Amino acid sequence: MSDGHHRTALRGTVAVVVSACCFGSISPLTVIATNHGMALESIQSWRYLTTAALLVVFGLWKQRSGTPSANAGAPQKAPWFSPRMLMLAGVGQATVATLALAALRWLPAATASFLFYTYPAWVALIAAVRGTEPLDRNRVGALLLSFVGLGAMVGAPDAASLAPLGVLVILAAAIVYALYIPLLGRLQVDRDPLDVARAIAVGGSVCFVTWGLVSGALLEPSAPIALLASLIQGVISAGAFLGFLVGLRLLGSVRTAITSTVEPFWTTLLGVLLLGQGIGAGTIIGGIAIMSAVLLLQRRPVPRAALSER
Repeated sequence: MSDGHHRTALRGTVAVVVSACCFGSISPLTVIATNHGMALESIQSWRYLTTAALLVVFGLWKQRSGTPSANAGAPQKAPWFSPRMLMLAGVGQATVATLALAALRWLPAATASFLFYTYPAWVALIAAVRGTEPLDRNRVGALLLSFVGLGAMVGAPDAASLAPLGVLVILAAAIVYALYIPLLGRLQVDRDPLDVARAIAVGGSVCFVTWGLVSGALLEPSAPIALLASLIQGVISAGAFLGFLVGLRLLGSVRTAITSTVEPFWTTLLGVLLLGQGIGAGTIIGGIAIMSAVLLLQRRPVPRAALSER
């Protein structure tokens, strides 16, 4: 690997690790806010409004400072604030966030995070069904490991309190995310990652603010600690969105998925430190199986010709 490629890979890896830790901090902060009486739609409204404000201001600063964008010289495409961009990027992210965070009503943060990380296996299964990528031995093994991990978490004695509805909701979030990642890749073609990040934040803000106003929750007074937790999520999410999109562009989906496995372990650590949540044997065994599935899924299959020469 050349020095240039090494630096690019290092930049992408650092961006994804920072993003994963940022994303992994959202669930514990959401639990803190909900424990102080704040509705989910209010939490996410303040989160996304804060993220949108930060990213829009950052974009204006880059424009005025003359900093070249990552898509300089590329064919002109629809602006990031076009209705189509806001709908695709914002609604997709809002759907994933709502499902993943709603599951925290029934599941501990660590368990929810590990279950969400079955999404690489769903990516492989969806690709096989669509015929875009074959379901080779690595992918079959990864699927089996993922479902073994699910069984370990849901079927373990210490998981007796896990509501089936919570498990279904978090798995739905994983499947939607598995569909959403390729969409983000397509939206980034000939676009700066900042443009896609702004579309995610502004589009998500529209979704959650509308929900909060319709339900009336956004107009209700909030506990200061709950509001603070929501605003901190907004600051963190700005880095999370940008880091993930930059890493996705520099590393590609395979290496990004591998590096992102930092997230569930970070969430588990914060769940223990901030929320006092325990880690049962089922979560540990299931988490190891799911992480093993993610790593196996990213291995390149050995060509048959190479096997025959051994």
